[in-house]
Amino acid sequence: MNSKYTLSNDGNTGCANGYCMQAQMKHKVEKIEGILTEYLPRQEGFQSIIMEAMNYSLLAGGKRLRPMLMNETYRLFGGESPLIRPFMAAIEMIHTYSLVHDDLPAMDNDMLRRGKPTTHAVYGEAMGILAGDALQNYAFETALTAFDLEPENPGIPAALKLLAGKSGVYGMLGGQVVDVESEQMKDISRERLDFIYRLKTGALIEASMMIGAVLAGASK
Repeated sequence: MNSKYTLSNDGNTGCANGYCMQAQMKHKVEKIEGILTEYLPRQEGFQSIIMEAMNYSLLAGGKRLRPMLMNETYRLFGGESPLIRPFMAAIEMIHTYSLVHDDLPAMDNDMLRRGKPTTHAVYGEAMGILAGDALQNYAFETALTAFDLEPENPGIPAALKLLAGKSGVYGMLGGQVVDVESEQMKDISRERLDFIYRLKTGALIEASMMIGAVLAGASK
């Protein structure tokens, strides 16, 4: 097996040791952070506090695995245009909103995430709920800007359908529901646990790669 390989066509070559992989991942995360910043709402108006809370939540760190996988899959299937960028931002907004709500007192009641105070710890419970709601809605506002880039691209409606379906009651949200219900159970079956993992965690990862493929024009 060759000791060197390339993960994408962005000019960064990884190698078999952990240092090179970490450097490459850091570079990719920095590029994604730039895309997220580009699509963040401006903090203005009487409701500017919600934009501030959204921005705080979205830029609080993380591996950015979902937008990274989406971009890699898009490139793998020959995608080259900026069309992927609003969807990369959107998937991370949805992931972030789920974390914001997961940290709330009614759920896990966490005061720290990634070493920083959680959104509700900084802005209060009500604003934490609203920040999660806002990120969920703004994710679709952001994804819809793809029509401004390529209005005739048939992959955009299909990608939007995937984004909605994999984040809803048959996807991430459904998995979260079963996870919350399971906390009251003494014994959890393997089938139920697999269901939680498949939906709560797996659905958005599936969405990331499927959206990348669809937008690049991959066949079924």
